[in-house]
Amino acid sequence: MTLSAATAAQKAHTLSEALPYIQRFFDKTIVIKYGGNAMTDPKLQEGFARDVVLLKLVGMNPVVVHGGGPQINDLLKRVGKAGEFVQGMRVTDAETMDVVEMVLGKVNKDIVNLINRYGGKAVGLTGQDGAFIRANKMMLESSDEPGKMLDIGLVGEISSIDPSIISFLDSGDFIPVIAPIGVGPGAETLNINADVVAGKLAEVLKAEKLVLLTNTPGVLDKNGKLLTGLTPRDIDALVADGTLSGGMLPKISSALDAARSGVRAVHIIDGRVEHALLLEIMTDEGVGTLIKSK
Repeated sequence: MTLSAATAAQKAHTLSEALPYIQRFFDKTIVIKYGGNAMTDPKLQEGFARDVVLLKLVGMNPVVVHGGGPQINDLLKRVGKAGEFVQGMRVTDAETMDVVEMVLGKVNKDIVNLINRYGGKAVGLTGQDGAFIRANKMMLESSDEPGKMLDIGLVGEISSIDPSIISFLDSGDFIPVIAPIGVGPGAETLNINADVVAGKLAEVLKAEKLVLLTNTPGVLDKNGKLLTGLTPRDIDALVADGTLSGGMLPKISSALDAARSGVRAVHIIDGRVEHALLLEIMTDEGVGTLIKSK
């Protein structure tokens, strides 16, 4: 197909625009939380895999952490069990944990295979591998009764991450793909929110960027307007007035912790947009919400 002069010029401009970003982020670690529609729409799945491979080929070090919420909910429904959430965290009894492990194992393999199909060298992991994600059982304080702690089952909060396995894979030009399952003090399996794993991993790896893919354009105000830049004070106000709630809470908390702990840029972007990852990392415009440390 012959390109028109205008189309050719636009393509050349887009490619040229990427150069300073490739130079700036060369050999830098970028942690990507992969979730939402981007994981369930075949076209978006393929676009995500190609984007990750491209980032690796131009010299960046992408690390993928994936969720599996919609797939877990589907399987729970099929076995006659309703998914339950408290403050954005999945209540996880032993039966639900079995479902979580089964689903995340399949999702992990699918992502690895897709990245490899496009020329990457992806390796699937869970936090159980080498016990590199250690966690303690999480208890949540009731939002209705301050001081009352809620037991939400086999859910973990991260106590430590050993980055050596990720560094080893990076040294061999592999792309780590991580399922958010950790190991408890008694070697028990604990379900961990994927946003929390991505945020803590970005901190430990001293990542240049943390990118969280969602099913919204980013963080929205009460009128549905995109908020492109937020500080911790802004976010505290949005939580206090109820603008941010539910599944957005662990995402925002992880983003803030990462920004405060030295991750240079944290972005919450719309995974429903084709090639949102490349648009965020390699263009002047970017997409979504930037979380600033102060």
